[in-house]
Amino acid sequence: MPRALVLILYFLAGLLGLACLLCMLVLAYGLSSETNQSAPTPLTSEHIVQARKILHEGTKIKPDEIAAITLSEADLNLAGNYLLNRYRQSAMHIELVNNKLRCTASLTLPQNPFANYFNVSFRLGSESGEALPHIAKFKVGKLLLPAKLADWVIHALIHYSFLNEYFILATQPIQQVEIADKTLTIFYDSNLPNHSFNVESRQLYQQKITEIIEQHDSKWRLSLAELLKPVFELAYQRATLATAIQENRSAILAINDYVNSMENPQYAAFLYKRSDLAQHFMGTAALTASTNSRVANALGEVKELSDAQAGGSGFSFIDLAADKAGSRFGELAVSSPENARHLQQFVAQIKDYSDFMPDPRDLPEHMSETEFKRIFESTQSSAYLTLSAHIDARIAMMPLYQKTSTSEAFHDK
Repeated sequence: MPRALVLILYFLAGLLGLACLLCMLVLAYGLSSETNQSAPTPLTSEHIVQARKILHEGTKIKPDEIAAITLSEADLNLAGNYLLNRYRQSAMHIELVNNKLRCTASLTLPQNPFANYFNVSFRLGSESGEALPHIAKFKVGKLLLPAKLADWVIHALIHYSFLNEYFILATQPIQQVEIADKTLTIFYDSNLPNHSFNVESRQLYQQKITEIIEQHDSKWRLSLAELLKPVFELAYQRATLATAIQENRSAILAINDYVNSMENPQYAAFLYKRSDLAQHFMGTAALTASTNSRVANALGEVKELSDAQAGGSGFSFIDLAADKAGSRFGELAVSSPENARHLQQFVAQIKDYSDFMPDPRDLPEHMSETEFKRIFESTQSSAYLTLSAHIDARIAMMPLYQKTSTSEAFHDK
C-alpha cells in the first residue's frame, strides 16, 4: 500500500475518533441528576385516548382527504408526553410563542451511578418565506450548540437509524408548517402522487361493491375475498398495461372505503373469521398504494405499540401480520405495470382469502405494555425482529407475492 494512502487512512481514522469523542462529550453535557421539568402531570386514561386521537389525525386511512391539521399548544404537549412515556417515564414542555416552537425535554435514564436524566432543549422557527421550520437554538444540558451543527447531527442520527422510516412518514407529504401563537398548522402537499386518483374508475368499483353486497347471502359472513375477486376481475377487464396501476389504486381505495367505512357497513368483511384483520389488511393496502410500504408498515407498528398501553386492546402480532400482508398487496399492485396486471389476473382467480393472506392465528396477541417489554423489550430487539422476519417470510412464500414480473408480456386490448 502506498505510504501516502496509509497516511490518509490514519488521518481519516483520527478524524473519526475525534468526532466520536466530541459526540460523547456533547452527550455528557446532557446528563444530570435533576430534571429540567416541573412536576409532570400524570397521564390519565382520558389523556391517553385524546393523545392517540391527535397522533392518528394526520395519518387517516384516506390520505387523499388530508389537506391540513392544526394542533394547539395543549395538543402538542399531550401527544409529546404520551410518546415519551411509552417506555420510560419522561417529560417535555412545548410553548408556541412569537412564531417559534420552544421545547424542553427530560428523558429518564435507566438506573445507573452517574445520572438520572438526559436534558435537552431546542427552538424551531422559520424566516419569512420559508415553508418549513429549522432549528434556531439547541442546548444539551447547559451546552449551547451552533444551530447548523445541531441540525446536521440530528438529521444524520435519524437518517442512519430506524428513526428514518418514521421521519419519512412525518415529513414526506408536508408542504408547509406555520407556527403561530398557541397553534401549529401542518399543510399537506395536494400535488403528491398519492392524490392523483381517478374518481370515475373509483366510482365504478364502488358500484361493483354495491352489487356484491346486494347479492350476498346474509346467512354467511362476507369474506374479503368476495370483494377482492370480482372487483379485480373488473379491473383486469378495464385496464391496459398503461392504466393497470391507476386501476389497481382505484380498486383498492374503493374496497377500503367500504371495509373501513366510518359508518357501519351492511356486512362487515372478514379474514379468518375476524373483521379487524380485513380492516388492517385493506387499510395498509390503501396506504401503500397511495404512499409507500414504509409509511404503511411504520403506521401499523405505531398503532400496535399504542394498543399495548393501558386501556388498549394489546399488542397483536396477528394484526401486524395483516398490516404486513396488506402492505405487500398494495406494493405489488402499483410497483410496475407488469406486476399490476399480474395481481389483477391472479386475484380474479382466487378461491378464498388464504390465497392472499397467510393464517396468522398462531401468533401472539393481546399483549400488555409490560408483557411486550418483558418478552421483546422493543421493536429493535433481536426477539422482535426475528418474529417480524418470520411473518415476512410467511407472506413471501405465498404464490401471489413470489412473482414480481418485469418481463412477462401483457398485451393491451
